[in-house]
Amino acid sequence: MPELPEVETTKNGISPYALGRTIIDIVVRESKLRWPVEPSLKQQLVGREISQISRRAKYLLLETDVGDLMIHLGMSGSLRVISTEPVKKHDHVDICLDNGKTIRFNDPRRFGSIILNKQGNHHQLLEKLGVEPLSDEFDSDYLYHYAHNRKVAIKTFIMNNHIVVGVGNIYAQESLFLAGINPKRLASNISQARIELLVSTIKQVLLDAIQAGGSSLKDFTGADGKPGYFQQTLNVYGRHNELCTRCEKKLKQITLGQRTTVYCVQCQT
Repeated sequence: MPELPEVETTKNGISPYALGRTIIDIVVRESKLRWPVEPSLKQQLVGREISQISRRAKYLLLETDVGDLMIHLGMSGSLRVISTEPVKKHDHVDICLDNGKTIRFNDPRRFGSIILNKQGNHHQLLEKLGVEPLSDEFDSDYLYHYAHNRKVAIKTFIMNNHIVVGVGNIYAQESLFLAGINPKRLASNISQARIELLVSTIKQVLLDAIQAGGSSLKDFTGADGKPGYFQQTLNVYGRHNELCTRCEKKLKQITLGQRTTVYCVQCQT
């Protein structure tokens, strides 16, 4: 599933081709995504300029003067920037631009979405989201304020999008490993000093992943058609029974919040 670094990578990939360009056509081959594509989407957006491209949590926002085209990649979605290319299976939507480029949305599982958002941050999908993890607002004071009375596992806590967005399963595991924190430890039992370290490692892991192009998951493809490579540097995710990169003890796998979690019993306390 594309997580925050993959979405940020996609944003960075499409921006040089789409920013400041005018939408000249929208082709919808399959409207039945997570939410149906609005039948009037083409009518509303053709002739509109993409004035800004941003990201909120895992939503891409292509801003125009009539609203933001809000794209979510779902479980398996991707965007490709193409000139001319035969339509492939699961190529559901094309956003055609005045420079001859097309942003093509592919989504085998159809859990993604394309919505014209005219409400900005007040849209129901955005209004209750927590802070961005790479923002200045996300610091130890903020996270400790919400953590110190929460009787929930720290991994589950930092994956709560109402607290902080975009810290998905992969990046939560990696951040906790680097911070030396047991993912089962209650959020309320972690000192502010350790919370400060955790905030730092979350930012580090996400920035490293963005720089590397996102995780090389089988379903994700960047805007240039190339996968990311962060998976090659993972310390714990997907490494059950392999040796810890620090102490060389076997890594343990458990389930937390219905998500598989791998950690080092010795290094993470």
